[in-house]
Amino acid sequence: MLLEQYYDIPAAPECPLIDDPVFYLAAVPAVMIFGIAKGGFGGGLGVLGVPILSLVISPIQAAAILLPILCVMDLFTMLAYRKHWQWPELRILIPGALAGIGVGTLLFGYLDPAVVKAIIGVIAIGFSAHYWANKLLGGSAAHGTLARGYGVIAGAVGGFTSMIAHAGGPPITMYLLRRPVNRTVFIAITSVFFAVVNYVKLVPYAWLGQLSTENVLQSVILMPLAPLGVGLGVWMHRRVSDRFFFNLAYALLLLVGIKLIYDAVRGLA
Repeated sequence: MLLEQYYDIPAAPECPLIDDPVFYLAAVPAVMIFGIAKGGFGGGLGVLGVPILSLVISPIQAAAILLPILCVMDLFTMLAYRKHWQWPELRILIPGALAGIGVGTLLFGYLDPAVVKAIIGVIAIGFSAHYWANKLLGGSAAHGTLARGYGVIAGAVGGFTSMIAHAGGPPITMYLLRRPVNRTVFIAITSVFFAVVNYVKLVPYAWLGQLSTENVLQSVILMPLAPLGVGLGVWMHRRVSDRFFFNLAYALLLLVGIKLIYDAVRGLA
């Protein structure tokens, strides 16, 4: 029995998306947002990537196409912030993430695409709501208020959501924002964390049949955007106001989350 049949995983499309302009209208911004998020803002905003691409293709296929691109982005991000890695936090986050990836692998094929959209939509809205509520209440990213022990939980949730939708940024971001790290160290930690997570994910993604020729070909075509997006993110990290970028990004995140939940409800109806 084929693994794809056992897990009921959607097969790769018979015709590649190379000549579909609508696909690129979503794919190019999705890849660039991932790169900018990784290079300049710690990766959390990369949760926008799969939702945007999921507007035109299956979220499962979107995740498969993006994975090799993310692996390349991780190398560039790690290189840019190599002097700021902080191992104590990583030793807590990574073991939990590996467990989360394992659970995500077991559940991967049992999740209906509509359910995946709903999960991504809830994550997107929740992350955006957390940001805006904190902002309206006059709060800030208070450091040192969350015990490191919570990093195991954050890592596990991050590994699971990263496995099914490359949406591991929100739980990791919510944890690190309450740890005593500055913005640059924050990005350095996430760069190593997601490099480990994404390269580990290559194994279950290949085992589950998601790294098909069609999907990998799309990844290769979009790959040149990886260093461009990361480089732009590093540039923005040094020069552009966080306030404007985050306000715009979180507003878009909220809208995309609502749209995906709407699509999921229609798909499950």
